[in-house]
Parts: sequence; C-alpha cells; structure tokens
Amino acid sequence: MADPKGFLNHGREVARSRPVEERVRDWNEVYVPGSLLPIISKQASRCMDCGIPFCHNGCPLGNLIPEWNDFAYREDWSAASERLHATNNFPEFTGRLCPAPCESACVLGINQAPVTIKNVEVSIIDKAWDTGDVTPQIPERLSGKTVAVIGSGPAGLAAAQQLTRAGHTVAVYERADRIGGLLRYGIPEFKMEKRHINRRIEQMRAEGTRFRTGVEVGRDVTAAGLRKRYDAVVIAAGSTTARDLPIPGRELKGVHQAMEYLPLSNKVQEGDYVTSPISAEGKHVVVIGGGDTGADCVGTAHRQGAASVTQLEIMPQPGAERNPVSQPWPTFPMLYKVTSAHEEGGERLYSVSTTHFEGDEDGNVQWLHLVEVEFVDGKLNQKPGTERKIPAQLVTLAMGFTGPDKENGLIEQLGLDLDERGNIARDADFQTNVPGVFVAGDAGRGQSLIVWAIAEGRSAARGADRFLTGASDLPAPIRPTDRSLMV
Repeated sequence: MADPKGFLNHGREVARSRPVEERVRDWNEVYVPGSLLPIISKQASRCMDCGIPFCHNGCPLGNLIPEWNDFAYREDWSAASERLHATNNFPEFTGRLCPAPCESACVLGINQAPVTIKNVEVSIIDKAWDTGDVTPQIPERLSGKTVAVIGSGPAGLAAAQQLTRAGHTVAVYERADRIGGLLRYGIPEFKMEKRHINRRIEQMRAEGTRFRTGVEVGRDVTAAGLRKRYDAVVIAAGSTTARDLPIPGRELKGVHQAMEYLPLSNKVQEGDYVTSPISAEGKHVVVIGGGDTGADCVGTAHRQGAASVTQLEIMPQPGAERNPVSQPWPTFPMLYKVTSAHEEGGERLYSVSTTHFEGDEDGNVQWLHLVEVEFVDGKLNQKPGTERKIPAQLVTLAMGFTGPDKENGLIEQLGLDLDERGNIARDADFQTNVPGVFVAGDAGRGQSLIVWAIAEGRSAARGADRFLTGASDLPAPIRPTDRSLMV
C-alpha cells in the first residue's frame, strides 16, 4: 500500500490548465507542462489499495491501478511503467482522452473525491518516455503468419501491436493520409498533441508493424483480395456513419458534420493548410450535440476566432452529483461536465430541439430555429410558445454515429453479418461469421470510449492469434458480451 494515511493527509489535486487567454491563441495542450510531477507522488499516495479494487472493474482494460499507484508514490517510474503497460498499449492516449470510469469506481469516491487515477497514469507514461523506458518489443521469432488490420484508430493499433509482438507479420491499412484514425483527425491538438501518436507509430515500425496509408479496403483494394493475401483480417474501421439531422435547411452552406469540420483544423496543424477551409473566424457558431465531440467543436471554434459559440443539447442538463438510486456507485454516472473548451467561453442550452435552418439569398445558413422540449410520460414533447431563433453562420452536427461504413463495400464483399444495432456481429473470440475475419472497437461495439477500443483491440488480437496458432498467450481483457459498467 502506498501510504496508509495518504487519503487522510492529502486532498485531490489535478493538473493545472494554462490561462484561457493564453491557450486559445495556440493549439498546444491546455495543461501547464510539468505541473503534475511535483504533486503526483502525494496524489498516488491517496490510493487505499482496497481489498476489492473496484477501479479494476471500472476500467475495461483491467488496469493494475493500485500497483502502479504504489510505484508512483515511491517514484519508481520504471516499475510503474511496466505495470501500466502490462494492460494498456497506449496509456498516453487514455491518460489524456479517457473520461476515467476508473475514478467513478474508486472506493475512496464513495465519500471523498476519488484518486486522480488519470493524472497518475499520464505522469507515469510521460516520465517513461522522457527516461527511455519505452522501447520497441521485437518478437524473438516470427510465426510465418500474416494479418491485415483495417483501421488505425486505438483498436486497430492495439490489435496490430499485440499481433506483431506475438510474431505475426502485420500490415495496418488506413484510408486517410496519416496513421491514427480519429486520434489523428478527430481529436483536436489541444486535447492531445499528435507527437504522442507519432512516437508510438515509430515504436511499432521498429517492432515490425507495417503501415499502408491512403488505402480504403472495399474501394482501393477489394476485401476478397485482402482476404486471399493474408491469413487473418482484423476489422477496426470504427463507427463512422454520422447521425444526420434531416430538417428544412439542412442543405444550406455552412451546415457540416463534426467530422467534416474537426479534421481540417488538424490538417492545418499538420501543415496541409494555412487556414482551415471550414473556419469559424468571425462567425456565430452553433454546435448541435452535447457530448465530447461537440466540446471539441466548441474548443476548435474558440481558437479559430468565432464571434460566438452556442452548444445545443436535446436532453436536460445533468446533475452535478451522482444520483445514488439511478446511478449508484461504482457505475459511471452521467454528470454535468465542464471541459476545458467550456471554460473558454460560449453558451450551453439544454432541453432544446432544432426545428429548421434559415439562410440568406446565396444559400448560406444564417439562423437556427429551435424550440424547448420536455419529457411527458416518457415522450419528448415541444413546449408551445418557446420557439425562437439564434444566429448561426456555421453549424456543426455532433450527434454521434450509427455504425460502420456500409457503402464502401467492405461489409458486403466479405459477406459479414450485422447485429441488431447495425454493427458487425462477432463471437466470443471477436470472430465474425467469416472464419479468420475478426472485428474490434466501434465497428463491432458501436460508438464508445477509447479504453473500450484498446481493450477490444487486445481481445481481438488474442482471438486472431488463437485462430492462427491454435493457442494464445495474449491477454483478452473483455468479451463482446461484456457490458458491465458499459459507458
């Protein structure tokens, strides 16, 4: 145990953010560099090393949280890194992007502020990179088997790294021009600088993983041809079919899906553009959707110099504290959350529904018409007399995703079955109805969290390894039917 009195002697402290007026002028990560290390030992000491550490169950990866908390408390960074990597291929990703369901399950959180598990995690991995503890793990021998991984998001990268380390020859196919999937083109730079992805890719290259960018399986390469070329295929193509808003005025210029808007600002940071082709500069921006993707649009609009930013959510505003009846500990509660983007300004409207868009004579969106809504007998009804319009010269739709791409030919060419939710169906080994074809991440699970994606990538890798060799020593943290504490 780190410190038997740690949780009594120290309160919760989290990473300090840079001043708003400073950070909105650049695209660097919002946190003060180096602000965590002076406090992280004390924060790790708050871990109580519970007899039953519910944080393990809160995290789909099954992270060994009390163990690496203890090492962080003692400032044994090498041992902490080893324990961290035992269950997680990319803790620098999760430590920055995960909403931390582990903290919601922390036993200390029953009556105190939980341990800052996420901050401890990112401190360990950043220290490991600085000290050279993160090195390529090259397999001692090759199996002679080949695997194609379709998609280079967190699920695809995790599956590829696990299978490469098992000795298989792995090629990752990515339809974008750079590796990383939504990590690269969906997550803004201010949430995670892309240097973190780049050095993981270099590690994977050194281990033997091969990468093929600008190749869309189903269009540029037939799925059947890929199946003939490789001994196994892992589909980690994500849930990329965006939910649309089919209302009058949807065709107006200036109304875009979030994933049309966000990638362009990332391409500016990559040097592909001087300014984004879709910019919020000087415009009244409305973001439809109250989740993390919506918040990413809000933060991006701030940095592009929007005149105003308004975020709409059709559901009521969540409470600030856990409801012990409907969302008891240790489940992941739906709480009112103020992200770094919301700290930077803008307005959030809850319980409102967009009725139509209004444009000018040139077909550009200018106004968004909305109405307040309320639940009556379990149904969402409009409240008479609450209609109004707000200025909207740029609208982004951030309402989630409905499943994998069903138009590029991949699913049809392979003859894959879908489940009742429109995702690719799979068995307990993450294998589809086609022998040797596996699926991991949002393509099989539906839109979810980065920790679930990595956990599924690791689990699908075990299934593929067992298919190729008859047995597998690779860890499988979850099964497709595991929906305990699902978020």
